[in-house]
Amino acid sequence: MTHISTIDPFPHRIVCLTEEPTEVLYALGEEHRIVGISGFTVRPPRARKEKPKVSAFTSAKVGEILALEPDLVIGFSDIQADIARALIHAGIEVWISNHRSVDGIVAYIRRLGAMVGAHEKAERYAQRAEAHLAQVRAAAAQLSRRPKVYFEEWDDPIITGIRWVAELIGIAGGDDAFPELAREALAKQRILANGDEVVRRAPDIILGSWCGKRFRPERVAARPGWDAIPAVRNGDLYEIKSPIILQPGPAALFDGLDAIHALIAAWAARQN
Repeated sequence: MTHISTIDPFPHRIVCLTEEPTEVLYALGEEHRIVGISGFTVRPPRARKEKPKVSAFTSAKVGEILALEPDLVIGFSDIQADIARALIHAGIEVWISNHRSVDGIVAYIRRLGAMVGAHEKAERYAQRAEAHLAQVRAAAAQLSRRPKVYFEEWDDPIITGIRWVAELIGIAGGDDAFPELAREALAKQRILANGDEVVRRAPDIILGSWCGKRFRPERVAARPGWDAIPAVRNGDLYEIKSPIILQPGPAALFDGLDAIHALIAAWAARQN
């Protein structure tokens, strides 16, 4: 008779260097596998109380991570390459995802679920996200007008929005003001030399999410020449909290998208 092992063959001690794997694993009911998280994690709130914080975004406490004896460390993007290299040199298995689109976020949910043996739960969660995207897209199609939306990721230097943000603006009913820059993966490739081009493109709405600090609409509105921008003239400058839009995870597909759509829908209603 063939013996079938009942031992869980999937990772049991996972360190998450960014928020999105933590959020996904909690959503899938697999949080028991997490032994360390990023200090920037805010979703879900209870993760901060339950898990030790062992990394920032560009730095990590490698010694503390090794002390946790992880069998998998999950990070994001080239920015964490040095952390990954140090852990790999120490013999740790590391997965660095590098997705930058809405489809990439949905695929990430499915891939991470499969990696921990939760394929079916991940599939249901991914389908829920896809249904929400479709629902908002359908609601946006009913709007009377589509505003041009400028999204600012940082203020000094001025950095425009990354690809998944631009795509969410489109799903929510707007048109990104810098679609050609949204395709650029690196923040340094999305830097504007000055604000003149924003003035020229005349966005109807300005959204800001300055990672790690509060977006200040009054400072943006006071920039030289920006009083000519429709969004500034009409007071349509708003903050989207960074935890719900700048992490390439579920928060952006749900809360981030909803926040953007609500602002666009309110703007469109005022145009009638």
